[in-house]
Amino acid sequence: MIPVSPRTQPGLVTETDRRFMAAAIALGRRNNGRAWPNPSVGAILVRKGPAGPVVVGRGTTAPGGRPHAEVIALGEAGAAARGATAYVTLEPCAHHGKTPPCSEALVREGVSRVVVGIEDPDPRVRGKGLDLLARHGITVVSGVLAREAERLHAGHIRRVLSGRPHVSLKLALSADGFIGRAGDGQVAISCPLSKAYAHTLRVENEAIMVGIGTVLADDPELTCRLPGLLERSPIRVIADADARTPPAAKIVTSARAIPTWIVVAPDAPESRVGPLMDAGCRIFVAERTALGRLDLSDLLFQLGREGITRVVSEGGATIARSLLEAGLADELHFVHSPKVVGDGGVPALAGLNVAAIERNPRFEVVEKRRLGDDTLVHLFAREIG
Repeated sequence: MIPVSPRTQPGLVTETDRRFMAAAIALGRRNNGRAWPNPSVGAILVRKGPAGPVVVGRGTTAPGGRPHAEVIALGEAGAAARGATAYVTLEPCAHHGKTPPCSEALVREGVSRVVVGIEDPDPRVRGKGLDLLARHGITVVSGVLAREAERLHAGHIRRVLSGRPHVSLKLALSADGFIGRAGDGQVAISCPLSKAYAHTLRVENEAIMVGIGTVLADDPELTCRLPGLLERSPIRVIADADARTPPAAKIVTSARAIPTWIVVAPDAPESRVGPLMDAGCRIFVAERTALGRLDLSDLLFQLGREGITRVVSEGGATIARSLLEAGLADELHFVHSPKVVGDGGVPALAGLNVAAIERNPRFEVVEKRRLGDDTLVHLFAREIG
């Protein structure tokens, strides 16, 4: 967890601050999956009006990471930014990169108070943005709804502190604890509302990861099929040590339209790798474990080096178990269905006890609710980074 700044003191934070920070966090979620390699920040500018607070500017980090949220909100507010309070989910940047620092922009436009969710763990920024604001006489408060802001920016935090993306694991489980039936490919377990929920996860993550077993069994597209959101489909990442992905697979034949990244081992046969590259797939190389499987830590490091901050894994009991056993699953979305698979069922976590995972003290339940006929249990790692 990112430490809360000592700038936050009892009495400085009001209920209004919490309300607007909650709104800024919701705003920031809009471009999760699109703003990478930068975090998707939410920013709201608020002035006091005769009848109460008035929002004069809003911003979310743009696709590709620029412009930053604060700059967009300031542009919308114009002259009304002077004397306003800025609610920002992540500490405004303080370093000169491809654009000038947002902290300087807030000073220049005359904002009088800045309320921040969390400080930025990036060493180029950490504390420096808030210090710059304070030196120019701006009242600074940080740590407001810090836990919620951490969850919003978990991808950024993990990539900065651990060199890898934040990993969400999504599984649909039958009432008898299975994710499918051996030899039958995809088996309908989830209700329509649960399926729609799964596709929103695809929108909010930059990449979706499955193992080669899922590709061979199901030939999935791994796209977002919610109306109007096909263009928000994530990068498809396939863990395929021996390059067994068929050139005729849907993820390969569509690779020039929707990126497909295939991660192979160093000794993967060139005769199999070549046709995948020719079809437009990007090939990455990760080491094998002692058991001969791909080292998922190395795979995730490769993704982090490419700027990926958020990955959702949907595919396969083996890869799900491997992520959990390696401590690489940071967020869990378990959808429990009342349907029964019966004989020949594939155990959800390749033998791991799902109920025990849900009780694991490493995770906390952040949401439990109905999704049509199904029940969602949403868990989040207590420590981020």
